[in-house]
Amino acid sequence: MDFKKVNAPSNTISRDMNSMSVNVGNVYETVKIIAKRSNQISAEIKSELDKKLQEFASMNENIEEVFENREQIEISRYYEKLPKPTLIATQEFIEDKIYYRNPAKDSKLK
Repeated sequence: MDFKKVNAPSNTISRDMNSMSVNVGNVYETVKIIAKRSNQISAEIKSELDKKLQEFASMNENIEEVFENREQIEISRYYEKLPKPTLIATQEFIEDKIYYRNPAKDSKLK
């Protein structure tokens, strides 16, 4: 996922959860959907960051011999400036980009 193209705000915005939960029907389910998607995004960002920073890891790391790498600092700054995973997930939910289903409700219909 290209997090640079996400149009989520980088700061917190107050939202009316009642109006957001109209399609789902339950505020708590809406929060749960957004939270699960947020955890997925967070794991994806973390694995991507770890993969990029692993290039800079040296085999003989010593606590006393820590040096700063400009590229490593720039990568870290880029990820720090990204919107929080919760904000990205909320924006995806508002734009109907999240697919969700409730298996418990599906089994009751059968």
